Amino acid sequence: MTYTYHNPTVIEFGQNKIESITNYIPKDSKVLFVYGGGSIKKNSVYEQVVKALNEHTFLEFSGVEPNPTVETMNKAVKLVKEEKIDFVLAVGGGSVIDGCKYLVAASLYDGDAWDFLDGSAEPKEALPLGAILTLPATGSESNSGTVVSRKETNEKRFFFSPFIFPKFAVLDPSVMSSLDDRQLANGLVDAFVHTCEQYITCPNESLLHDGYSETILKGLVSLAKDWDKRDTYNWQENLMLLANQALNGFIGSGVAQDWATHMIGHELTAFYGLDHGRSLAVVQPQLLRVMFEDKKEKLLQMGQNVFNINDAQETIIKIEELYHCLGVSTNLSDYEIDDKVVSNVTSALEKHGMTAIGENQNITLDKVKEILNLTIK
Repeated sequence: MTYTYHNPTVIEFGQNKIESITNYIPKDSKVLFVYGGGSIKKNSVYEQVVKALNEHTFLEFSGVEPNPTVETMNKAVKLVKEEKIDFVLAVGGGSVIDGCKYLVAASLYDGDAWDFLDGSAEPKEALPLGAILTLPATGSESNSGTVVSRKETNEKRFFFSPFIFPKFAVLDPSVMSSLDDRQLANGLVDAFVHTCEQYITCPNESLLHDGYSETILKGLVSLAKDWDKRDTYNWQENLMLLANQALNGFIGSGVAQDWATHMIGHELTAFYGLDHGRSLAVVQPQLLRVMFEDKKEKLLQMGQNVFNINDAQETIIKIEELYHCLGVSTNLSDYEIDDKVVSNVTSALEKHGMTAIGENQNITLDKVKEILNLTIK
């Protein structure tokens, strides 16, 4: 095993940590404070941020949607350039943070920043970014990746860059008290699948990486079993920490990674607006069944070490049951889709050059069709 791991994001974890942002944003910076639909005005987060920024010059940009679009974020890019913004502060969940990662790179780029998402260009620089997390799920607050959509063409794409790591991330579990069940369930599913994408692949010799992944998975299983305690601080604290560790880059360092569930799920979201977490819950179990021969050793290991069973096939059933106990369906027919879903998704994957995905690059478009057909029960 060989790898290089670097994570420059400072984590401020715990209650009353929002005030700590003043330690990381220079006083002479002109700040753009970015958020989503305004829920932060209902849980005191907005007030805390404004108070923390009282010695800074700052502007606000709101309206970042779930699955942020370049159409929305390009309005923020225009504002950044016109107002000569020095620092961007993202306050929200993964969507707001991802949108701001695009924003900080696009603001210092002369061309159309969709170039970063279609792979025709890479960021060479970015404005500094800070994050205050309000919805744990994606781990975006301390990694170098972003996922952004283009509404006009029903595309959802991603890019990575070391320049878009947040300088700091505030993780205060007390701000989660205003989240609804759908948001909490989606966050737990997202963190669970993130971990699986880096774990249910090929057998490896790293006791640390497998053990760390299994600890995260067992923690998330425990939270699912304690779903009735989801309004307690301890439950919320654990989800926030587990979701962060699921995708901060470490457990995937030096080991095989899959991400096919995400690639297929992204297309479902792009075409049908399906919640990201729910798209993953639909795709993953059937992908595991179709690719069972590739994954049976790790599924058996997961069964033994996470679910305390000794059956690889049963492990897939246990994963489905976990999603169901959160109220998350694994049946695509339970959502608003049309009869073109298989052709839409496979055509988009083909357009994006994703005709051989997964850890072994052997999930072909035919396999994707098989997976999707199994999701429509």
